[in-house]
Amino acid sequence: MPRYYIIHKPYGMLSQFTKEVPEHRTLGDLYDFPKNVYPVGRLDKDSEGLLILTDDGSLTHKLLEPKFQHRRTYWVQVEGEPTEADLQNLRKGVKIKLKKGYYQTLPIEVQLVDKKVVMEERDPPVRFRKSIPTTWLSLTLKEGKNRQVRKMCAAVGFPVLRLIRMEIEDLKLGNLEIGGVEEMKMSDLKKMLRL
Repeated sequence: MPRYYIIHKPYGMLSQFTKEVPEHRTLGDLYDFPKNVYPVGRLDKDSEGLLILTDDGSLTHKLLEPKFQHRRTYWVQVEGEPTEADLQNLRKGVKIKLKKGYYQTLPIEVQLVDKKVVMEERDPPVRFRKSIPTTWLSLTLKEGKNRQVRKMCAAVGFPVLRLIRMEIEDLKLGNLEIGGVEEMKMSDLKKMLRL
């Protein structure tokens, strides 16, 4: 019987179980997952947020196959204050550098995150500079190239300080605390993922 988990991956943790050096923090440090349960996709070491782990190969294929274009929403804290024109440039898609050259990203949804929303502090905290304001943005993509969100924001002049995946389709990070793990029923998960 397949097993399904969602986690809130912390900053500084690798999306894998193998420690390449002893000081690496990996998914196995969060929970004693059953054998053959692996992450569906990945969040890089500097990124946080929603990650699905399962031993269901069919689900993994459906979520990772680019032709299915699943919506993923990220909240990013960027350095500076983007104008509406900057946000419009992001929405249209931008050219980013990949290993095989440049790539024109698909159009995305971008909006400002309400300043009243308070995010749980990161450990270690994001660097803070009094002279440079920061802004939280919500970006929704239907593709997932390597470090795409960071590259897109940099392409329009706003380096990412913090990146949190908040949603995959209708599956939300919600109140799952940093480092939290929750096992889910297949029927609930597939409904939220629109599969």
